[in-house]
Amino acid sequence: MSEPTIENYYTENRVFPPPPEFQAQALVSDNSLYEEAAADRLGFWARQARELITWYRDFDTVLEWELPYAKWFVGGKLNVSYNCLDRHVEAGRGDKVAYHWEGEPGDTRTITYAELLSEVSRFANSLKSLGVNRGDRVAIYMPMIPELPVAMLACARIGAVHSVVFGGFSPDALADRINDAEAKVLITADGGFRRGSPSPLKANCDVALANTSSITGVVVVRRTEQDIDWTEGRDHWYHDLIDGASEDCPPEEMDSEDLLYLLYTSGTTAKPKGIMHTTGGYLTQVAFSHKYVFDLHPDTDVYWCAADIGWVTGHSYIVYGPLNNGCTQVMYEGTPDTPGRDRLWDIVERYGVTQLYTAPTAIRTFMKWGEQEPAKHDLSSLRVLGTVGEPINPEAWMWYHEYIGGGRCPIVDTWWQTETGGHMITPLPGVTATKPGSATFPLPGTTAEVVDDAGNRVDVGGGYLTITEPWPSMLRGIWGDPERYMETYWSEYPGRYFAGDGAKIDEDGYIWILGRVDDVMNVSGHRISTAEVESALVDHPAVAEAAVVGAADATTGQAIIAYVILRGTATTSDELREEIRQHVSKKLGPIARPRVVIVVPDLPKTRSGKIMRRLLRDVAEGRALGDTTTLADESVVEEIRRREAEGTAED
Repeated sequence: MSEPTIENYYTENRVFPPPPEFQAQALVSDNSLYEEAAADRLGFWARQARELITWYRDFDTVLEWELPYAKWFVGGKLNVSYNCLDRHVEAGRGDKVAYHWEGEPGDTRTITYAELLSEVSRFANSLKSLGVNRGDRVAIYMPMIPELPVAMLACARIGAVHSVVFGGFSPDALADRINDAEAKVLITADGGFRRGSPSPLKANCDVALANTSSITGVVVVRRTEQDIDWTEGRDHWYHDLIDGASEDCPPEEMDSEDLLYLLYTSGTTAKPKGIMHTTGGYLTQVAFSHKYVFDLHPDTDVYWCAADIGWVTGHSYIVYGPLNNGCTQVMYEGTPDTPGRDRLWDIVERYGVTQLYTAPTAIRTFMKWGEQEPAKHDLSSLRVLGTVGEPINPEAWMWYHEYIGGGRCPIVDTWWQTETGGHMITPLPGVTATKPGSATFPLPGTTAEVVDDAGNRVDVGGGYLTITEPWPSMLRGIWGDPERYMETYWSEYPGRYFAGDGAKIDEDGYIWILGRVDDVMNVSGHRISTAEVESALVDHPAVAEAAVVGAADATTGQAIIAYVILRGTATTSDELREEIRQHVSKKLGPIARPRVVIVVPDLPKTRSGKIMRRLLRDVAEGRALGDTTTLADESVVEEIRRREAEGTAED
C-alpha cells in the first residue's frame, strides 16, 4: 500500500503583480517567451544558445535524448572562458567593471573585464606549466577572493575540469573529493577571513593531502599572511607563477558536451556524488536564466549574488551566467555581521546594488536582527530581490519585500538544484504575479509536474516534484558511477527526473516547494511537510526562526518536534511555548501542532546556511550524532541537547 501524497494545510491568498513602473522597463513583460517555448521548446533553446553565446562552430542537432542521457547542441564548438571574457574585450568593453570585490577587513579591488582576461590567461598558462592538460581535473579550495573565479575560468580556458570544494569543508571532505576526481593540481590560499579571523585553508590542505595520491602540485594564493607549512617542489605561490606567465593563451575549442566541472553534493550514502556539468547546454541555460530572471540591464545594473562560489549558486550566478552576460557584480569575502549587522546593507548602498540574490536562512537572520539594521542605509538602488537554497516562508518573504525592497521590488523565489545547473521554477519579474512563498511556474523551456505515489499527475494538491523533459543545463551523470545516476534520479518515476523534493500546486497552478521528501513527517498517517509547519511557527510574532523534525512515536508513527529561535525582545516561558503550539494548530490544524516546542539559541546549519534536520532528528531520538563535518558551529547541537536534557521542552 502506498503512502498518501503530501497533504496541503497552508493557503496563501496574497498576490503581488509586477509594479507598473518596473514592468514598463522590463526585458520581458508579457507571455511571449512562454508561448514561444510552448510552441517549439527545442527551437526556443536553439535561439537562446545562438543569441547568448558565441560559437566557434554552430551546432547541428539541438538535442539527442536517450533516457537518462542528454546531449545538447551536438556538434557545436565553443569556449566558456572566451564567452565570459574575450568577446567583451574584443567588443570594446574591456574597461567595464567585472567585479567590485570587498574583503571582510574592508580592503577592496575593482577588476575590469580586460584585467580579468589578462589574469585568467596568465594563470591558464601557469596551470599548463604545472602539467595540467585538457581533461585533467583541478581541485579548488579557496575563500571568496577574485582568484577563485580566475582559477575556474583558467581551467575552462585550457579545457581542464575544475572541482570547487567549499572552503569551509574539513580536510577529510576535501580528500574524499580529490580522490574521487583523481585531481592533478590543488589551488588554495593561505587562508581567508571569516568573522575577523583567518581560516586555515593551506593547513587543511596539508592534512588532506596526506590521504591523497593524485596531486602533483599545489598553488597557494597569499591572502591572510599567516604562517604556513611549505613542501618544496609541490607548493607554488600563485603570484610567482603568474608574474612570469604570458598573457597569450588562446582558448581551447571545446565540444558542447565536453565536461566543464564537477561539483560534489551529499547523498543518502556517505560517499558524495560528483555531479557532472558540460559546456554548451549549461552555459546557455545559466546565461538565459540570469538575464531574464534578474531582468538584467548590463549597462546600468550592479548585480550581487551573496552566495559562496563553493556551491552551485556561485558557479552559475556569480561566475558563468553573469560574466557571460557582461554585467558588473559585487563579490564579498566575509559574513554579514562583520564588523556590524548592517554590513550587507552598507555594501548595497555603497556600490548601488540593483539585484540582490540571497538565501531564506539569511533573510530570517536579518529579521531576527531587526529592521533597524537595513534602515541605516539607502537601499533605493535595488530593483529585483532573489531567494535561493530552500523554500522561503511567507513571513520572511513579506519582511524582505517590505524592509529590503521597500515594497517596490519584485521577488524571484528560485527553485533549482546542483543537479539542474540553473533555475527551473521561478517568476519572471516583469511578467509573473507572485505569491509569498511560491516559486510560481517553470521557466520558459522547462517542464515540471507534481505527481502522486503512483506517478499520476496532481493538478491541485501535494505530491512529488518531477521534471518531464530534458533541459540544457541538466547534469550529465555522476562521475564514475553511471548506475548511481540512473538509480538516484530516474528510477522512482519512470521517464521522469525526481531528486527528492515535495511540492504542491494550488488552484491557480502555482507551485509551492515543500522541501525534501525525507523532511516530510508522517503523523498518524498524515504526510506533513516541514516547510509548512516552519512557516506557521515563524508566523508567530515571537519566533525569528524555526526547524521541525519528525521523531519516532509509538502511537502516531512520528511526532512533530519544533526547535525555535525567539526574536530579540521575547523571553522563553511555558506559556509562550504553549502559545506557539496553539498558533500552529490554528494556522494548519491540530494534526500539525508540535508535540513539544524547544527554545534554542541557534540551529545546526551547514556553512552554506542550510538547516541540518538530520542532526535535530538524532537529538530528538537520542541517537549518536551522524557526520558533523559540514556544520558551521558544532557547539550548537550540544547546546540543544543540554536544553532537551534539562526539560525545557515540556508542554
